[in-house]
Amino acid sequence: MLAGMSDATTDANGATDATGATPLGPEDLKIITLARSARARNGVPEGAAVRDETGRTYVAGTVALDSLKLSALQTAVAMAVASGAQSLEAAAVVTAAETPADADRAAVRDLGGPDTPVHLAGPDGTHRITVAAG
Repeated sequence: MLAGMSDATTDANGATDATGATPLGPEDLKIITLARSARARNGVPEGAAVRDETGRTYVAGTVALDSLKLSALQTAVAMAVASGAQSLEAAAVVTAAETPADADRAAVRDLGGPDTPVHLAGPDGTHRITVAAG
């Protein structure tokens, strides 16, 4: 079972709500804080952060150019890959959305595998759900 998830509140998509979740560890709270900071600092719709297999973190915001559009989580995963990461331990996205987008989960899954936790927090940084990338 993923950190931050409990059996009683897990739905068919592997999501859990904040009321039934076990507390997140300090490393997961850190990537949520980093994601929230990126969102606020850059004035973008989403902020994201990922942690690789060595514990390094990669932080990004939404990219919305005429010629290139990436979500914050896709950008953070791309940064990790470009920096030589071999895998991901966890990912976080701060957004107004209710669940992580399928394309975001796919990007995390491609590098981290299907069991990699994706934490979603609201714009205020409150953890809402954790889903598996797979």
